[in-house]
Amino acid sequence: MNPLPTAVSVVMRSFNEAWAIGDTIRQLFAQDFPGEIELIVIDSGSSDGSIEIIQQSGRARLIQIPLGTYVPGVVLNQGAREASHDWIIYLNADATPVGTDWLVNLLRPCLDNPKFGAGFSRQIPRPDCKAVFAHDYDRCFGPERESKDWDHFFSMVSSITHRSILDKVPIREDLQYAEDDEWTRRLVDAGYDIIFAPDSIAMHSHNYTLKQSYKRSFGDSKAMAATSDVPPRNVNYHYFVGLGLVKDTIRDAKWCLRHGKITGIPYAIATRLAQRLGRRDGYHAGWQHYQRGS
Repeated sequence: MNPLPTAVSVVMRSFNEAWAIGDTIRQLFAQDFPGEIELIVIDSGSSDGSIEIIQQSGRARLIQIPLGTYVPGVVLNQGAREASHDWIIYLNADATPVGTDWLVNLLRPCLDNPKFGAGFSRQIPRPDCKAVFAHDYDRCFGPERESKDWDHFFSMVSSITHRSILDKVPIREDLQYAEDDEWTRRLVDAGYDIIFAPDSIAMHSHNYTLKQSYKRSFGDSKAMAATSDVPPRNVNYHYFVGLGLVKDTIRDAKWCLRHGKITGIPYAIATRLAQRLGRRDGYHAGWQHYQRGS
């Protein structure tokens, strides 16, 4: 077993998350980690008291960028450049580490893999998380997660990489969504392993409105179209949206019944429709934006 590093740099993205960032910072520095933890917070124009909480913590180096200028890849690469140490942890302001072993359990499986490219924590939803989104966290991160059988899955929310990896394969800076998925797909293509660390746990979830669900799905799908070779005709209303919604509904209903959340089924149906429409519309928009004439 390789020894733990003597220091790590944590890059935290922040925007109007005063409700969570204080707890996240406190839990970060409560970790049972023998080395130095450097915290760099890049805030993109918060106006809810987040700045004051960050400053009052006395533990963070704060970098402020103007409101409306946030681009994920730009901020993530900037944070890595600002970091003093080679091991770089990405942790969202609203992703609160659970327990005092979150960091060590994120590091361990990565240190012992010679083909390591990036690793990511397990995420669990907050207690107020709506059933449809709690189901997604179970599918992505749970003990019997479906994501292990998907062609690819990664989340930057609570994750780790090394400066040498970013030097060779930097994060793309022209995507507003799905930058983590695109980056790690390139890592895999370059021969690196993406490691899931199930014992490193962060609490993180959102109760998106239908409009927000559509917007996020639109953005993710538009970004995916930048590198996908699936023709737009395959992402259609009849099969992708219609038949896909039926399959989503059956799967959500079974999960809700199994977990005693039957009242969450109607909102789950509405959310899945919004997501399917967003993914369909976003993919077509992305195909034209990135691959016009190809």
